[in-house]
This record gives sequence, structure tokens and C-alpha cells, in this order.
Amino acid sequence: MSDSSAPDAGESPAPSVGLVFVSHSRQIAAGLVELARQMAPTVTLIAAGGRDDGGIGTSFDAVAAGIADADHGAGVVVLCDLGSAILTAETALDFLDDEVRARVRLADAPLVEGGVAAAVAAEVGGDLAAVLSAAESARGAGAGAAASADAPAPAAEAVDRTVRRTATLRNRDGLHARPAADFVKLASTFDAEVSVNGRDAHSLLGIMGLGLTRGMSVEITGPDERSRAAVDALADLIESGFGEE
Repeated sequence: MSDSSAPDAGESPAPSVGLVFVSHSRQIAAGLVELARQMAPTVTLIAAGGRDDGGIGTSFDAVAAGIADADHGAGVVVLCDLGSAILTAETALDFLDDEVRARVRLADAPLVEGGVAAAVAAEVGGDLAAVLSAAESARGAGAGAAASADAPAPAAEAVDRTVRRTATLRNRDGLHARPAADFVKLASTFDAEVSVNGRDAHSLLGIMGLGLTRGMSVEITGPDERSRAAVDALADLIESGFGEE
């Protein structure tokens, strides 16, 4: 049986991409749903962990039922922990109707990091490709930042139009998962390129990888005036302490 945590009934917004977490452990899958729910309260998250008898392993029936429960028309991304979990998921996909199979993707991503990143991407309205990409970005989280740090600086322009604002992180526990998710959600509401200490403001894992703690300065930048509203809003959010003491 699959264990699910779905949004409360209410108004009917456009369906979001659903997620299925396949683990050899029922507790791990359920725990990941609980974690991701903190950052993606409206996304359908399904735990398909353990064998049918509750033991360690995977269940074809649980995965198949999980996909059905997560599918509301926008697609489903499935994440797995170990190799045999992938085999179980692939088998479940093989038994789906062609129409359903066409909107299900098996992510090549670490279960926890990929699951959290995918959940936030789905929460902000990402389509199937965007949610899959967010999950799979967890495979190389941090690598892009290291490469960019070693890259040669671009030639200086005659006029620097960069919009900058520096804010001080005030919340006690720093930019941990929940405030980082709030930050990414706010960034996604602006059609603007914005970075945080050199990392893409739309990348949850990139921002969490900065290891920002209380009292640290955060530089938020955008390439030009079109980014100013986003820069100011994100800086204000940091200065507010994310509603935490």
C-alpha cells in the first residue's frame, strides 16, 4: 500500500506535477514526504516504501498505486533510493497505459536532495520537464558554482547596470531548508534573473549549498533595472528573518 500526503480539499487550482518516493524503507519514504511537505504544502507527495508486508524492500503494487495516486494530469516524477527500487519502478512503468506512461518520468537523482528540489519546483508551478530537471540538478549540486568561481571574469562593460543589494541574515538557524524554499518560491514569482552570492536564486540546492548562517551578509544581484523589484523583494525577505525569531 502506498502512504500519501495530499493537499487539503478546497479550491481547484491547475494541477501540479506529483511525486512518488520509492524506498526500500517505509519509514524513509514517509519521512521524505514529511520533509518535503514543509516546503511544498500543495503538491501531491506519495510514499511508496517497503514491501507489502512492511519489511525492507520494494513493492510493485505500492509503486503502481503511488503513480496512480500522484497523477492529476500534469505528470508524475518518480524518485528511487537503490538499484532494485529503480527496477521495481521501471517495471511499474511498463505496465502503465501508454497515455499515462507518457507523462511519468523516472528521475536519475538522489532520493532526498532530488526529492526536496523537485517538490519545490512543483510547488511553484513547474511543468513536468522543470520538476524533472530540478530533481536531477541534485546530482551535481555545487559543481556548477565551483566551476563558475574558477571561470575568468567577463570583460568589463563601459556601464555597469548591475542591481545590487546586501542584506544580513537574521534568523537563528540561517538559510536552512524551509526559509530557502520560501526564498526560491518568491524568486519564482518574478520574471527576472537574480543571483544570491553568485548562485541562481531559483535553485534551492544551490542556495542551501552556500551554508549561510545567522549574521552573514547576503548579496543579491540582478543584471539590470528589470531585476530591481525582485532584488528588493528578496532582500526584504532576508531582512525580515523569514518570520522566525
